[in-house]
Amino acid sequence: MRTPAAALSALSAVSLFALAACGPSAAQGSSGSGDSDPDTLVFTAIPSEESQSLSQQFKIVISEIEKATGKKVQVQSATDYAGVIEAQRAGKVQLANYGPLSYVAAYDSGVGLDILGGQITEKDGKPGYNSFGVVPADSPIKSLDDLKGKKVCFVDPTSTSGYLYPSAALQKAGIDPKKDVSPIMAGGHDSSALSVAKGSCDAGFAEDAVVNGSLIKSGQLKKGQLREIWKSELIPATPVAASDSLSQDLRDKLKQVFTQTLNKDALVKAGTCTSAKDCELPEDSWGYVPLEDSAYDSVRKVCEATKADSCVKG
Repeated sequence: MRTPAAALSALSAVSLFALAACGPSAAQGSSGSGDSDPDTLVFTAIPSEESQSLSQQFKIVISEIEKATGKKVQVQSATDYAGVIEAQRAGKVQLANYGPLSYVAAYDSGVGLDILGGQITEKDGKPGYNSFGVVPADSPIKSLDDLKGKKVCFVDPTSTSGYLYPSAALQKAGIDPKKDVSPIMAGGHDSSALSVAKGSCDAGFAEDAVVNGSLIKSGQLKKGQLREIWKSELIPATPVAASDSLSQDLRDKLKQVFTQTLNKDALVKAGTCTSAKDCELPEDSWGYVPLEDSAYDSVRKVCEATKADSCVKG
């Protein structure tokens, strides 16, 4: 039997209460068609960028889900990773956008999940992304070896690219991410990168789509303001997962939406977007592809190597 991850015992009660209080449970709002699926599907995501609301980021995703299923989608924000996991465990959230590690933490601790699809950044690209270690452009820090004794921004203990993979890299460099640096949990990828730019942290870690994409596009960072000192191996794609309390028929429809409809080519062909350039999917992705749970075994291997608290099962 899968057992809860020890790190989740530090769950933020505020964020969990907010999600649990606002969302209908899986047993509520029956569609009247003889199944137990709710009329309204609650969608949330792990924190990534504070500057853009979930409704903005997932506008097209939400619209296509509603068109294909006939369900309403209620967007609910979360303040931390653990809140997303526990709200879905409690049946208050039916759809969640996870990071790879938070997905593994949820699934391996017994949350019933069915992956609907994983993001790819470009057509025919590999389903994955990278983490970057960054410093101010004029910093004397040249590599991870120089981080001992420094203030280092991470995202969240359950962030794959914002904590787990950087922790593994630091350990490989002979640096204990808990004892040899002053760790600061920024809460979001944008907050981590911006904290480095503002000088609150000597270095920080965040996913590539934020460091080299959205923050520059929004004008919050200037190109060349941060300098890369480390790049991770390819991390498995960011997944969207549905609660397995939903009927198989509904989950099949949702998988079809993610893997066949939610890509720039299909959306332009359908007239949803006027061009691929104007088709804004989450994290500047091209779209979604099918993924199985086994795609995240590489994350589990990094967990075994690092013995990170977020990975340890109690």
